[in-house]
Amino acid sequence: MELFPPMPLAEWRDTKETLHRFCQVVGKIRLAASVRRNHWWNVPFHLTGRGITTRPMGQVDGNPIFTIDLDFVDHQLLVQALDGRAVSSPLVGQSVASLQRDVMAALAMLGIEVHVARPRPFDLPDADRRFADDTEHAAYDPAWATRYWQVLSQVNLVLEEFAARFEGKVSPVHHFWHTLDIAHTRFGERRVDQPQDADSVTREAYSREVISFGFWFGDDSFPEPAFYSYTAPEPDGLAGEPLAPRSARWVPRNGSHLAVLTYDDARAADDPRGGVLDFYESAYQAGARLAGWD
Repeated sequence: MELFPPMPLAEWRDTKETLHRFCQVVGKIRLAASVRRNHWWNVPFHLTGRGITTRPMGQVDGNPIFTIDLDFVDHQLLVQALDGRAVSSPLVGQSVASLQRDVMAALAMLGIEVHVARPRPFDLPDADRRFADDTEHAAYDPAWATRYWQVLSQVNLVLEEFAARFEGKVSPVHHFWHTLDIAHTRFGERRVDQPQDADSVTREAYSREVISFGFWFGDDSFPEPAFYSYTAPEPDGLAGEPLAPRSARWVPRNGSHLAVLTYDDARAADDPRGGVLDFYESAYQAGARLAGWD
């Protein structure tokens, strides 16, 4: 199929808002039921041949080993136990509230007990509303949900290819449910002392110098899909460094800068995959050079 098919945010925004919360419902179960890993690497989703998966979890907490998958071919949510038992629910026609009820009922049917500390969205406008009370978000267009998974799958392999160029400490390629982006991070050797008021997630995720690379589908602050990179801590002068291809640019964001190549600019290139790899490499070289990495 076409590499990087069209993904205009305006055409699937309602589906994206619902799907984002579906992912958070499942992601918070993953957070509660998985073994803690450095930099929170236990929490994100990974890609499958039909959608996304939590990967196996349970056992250490006394639960059966189980997974939760979102299938964007048949548009099903599937909860599976290691003994072969499985419970599925449709994704089409669900609100966030009804999907959350289905997930918890499926877990109970399989003898799985998971306590979600905060069963509500993270860092979204309705963060104070419980999933169980959200009947507003119920838009789900199967065609756009499939397209979301297909684009993720393509970007996943570009990031895997880029990751293979670096022999130092790197993260897996992760799909983060809290921001609905997919990312890969390279780590420097120097440790970073975070401010005393830094939250526990930030303190652990940025405990070393990092240069991160990813892709997101757009949001209200940047309303179009784009490839991105950032260096943290950001060295002086980073936003003055050259990027490739020429359509890439530095964008101010939250007091620092993102290197950005819009999805549509990448799609328009003669070699979209090569252009994205060149973009990531140029952003890495800029950050690594100014930060004094080996």
